[in-house]
Amino acid sequence: MTDTAPAPLTFTVTKNLAAKSPAQREEILKNPGFGTNFTDHMVDICWSEKGGWHRPRVQPYGPIPLDPAAAVLHYGQEIFEGIKAYRHADDSVHTFRPDRNAARLQRSARRLALPELPTEYFVESLRELIAVDGAWVPSGVDQSLYLRPFMFAKEAFLGVRPAKKVAYYVIASPAGAYFTGGVKPVRIWLSTKYSRAGKGGTGAAKTGGNYASSLLPQAEASQKGCDQVVFLDGDGNIEELGGMNVVFVYKDGRIVTPQSDSILEGITRDSLLQLAEDRGLTVERRPVSLSEWRDGVASGDIVEVFACGTAAVVTPIGALVADGFEDAQPLGELALSLREELTDIQYGRRDDKHGWLVRLDA
Repeated sequence: MTDTAPAPLTFTVTKNLAAKSPAQREEILKNPGFGTNFTDHMVDICWSEKGGWHRPRVQPYGPIPLDPAAAVLHYGQEIFEGIKAYRHADDSVHTFRPDRNAARLQRSARRLALPELPTEYFVESLRELIAVDGAWVPSGVDQSLYLRPFMFAKEAFLGVRPAKKVAYYVIASPAGAYFTGGVKPVRIWLSTKYSRAGKGGTGAAKTGGNYASSLLPQAEASQKGCDQVVFLDGDGNIEELGGMNVVFVYKDGRIVTPQSDSILEGITRDSLLQLAEDRGLTVERRPVSLSEWRDGVASGDIVEVFACGTAAVVTPIGALVADGFEDAQPLGELALSLREELTDIQYGRRDDKHGWLVRLDA
């Protein structure tokens, strides 16, 4: 990446003639669920080796034509992001730290040998979609519009090399409150048979293969009566859940989160840790062994464990389960306090002292 700002994109807009009526949209927004309903439009930007980023457009949401030989279908060159849009009390629409999502998409692209989308294009793509589908941003408690930018190799060829033609899209889905009836602690299954990613692999990239590899152990977790699965890295240290980071709270005021080159850098996690530092707490990003986790809980040194991510924000962990043991986890107040502070910032109910919010409908 260079310091020179890229040339601005001029989006063409084709309205969806079959768009949902206001009444149909409002009916969906009463109980939107998560990832099951989609807005009327999507963003599409093309990239080619010769032409760079070009043909930016907003078009009706619908199927994407794809050649059977498209590289993504055979070699898995695909990355994505997850970010939300929030409606504030004054009816304005904001998103949260999009520059960080843009930077993570660039890192993922670099690892998967895909072109890096400039931050300006990333943010503008969100604005362009909100310009036509802003009415889809719900106003209910803990509701939001989940934005899913994604990029994949569309060149038709059978050969192992980086694709010379790539597509970038943004779709959006209204999201209801992740927890109905309040935040509840979850049971976590410790996967000792399967790994999510390896040292030097794609664990730090947000790519579909990482999530595909978590599906079988997640099914195993469900069979064991657990809600989520936690993975170990190649050295036997705690890595992350299938789609969330892990945070440990120590009785001496330290906040510790696992760190390795196979962990996806969570923007929600980093924001929560910044808020913890604002309160005078000490934050450590370092390897955490399974024995440190178990011994810390047994001795009382660890007083709280929680997971965090874009969808749920914060989820207390109530039990760690594996073949041969089940460790009840201590429940504290910090996780939910940080969750309240962060969501208050996102929804405009509290001052944004760090300048994290970016307005999308202005």
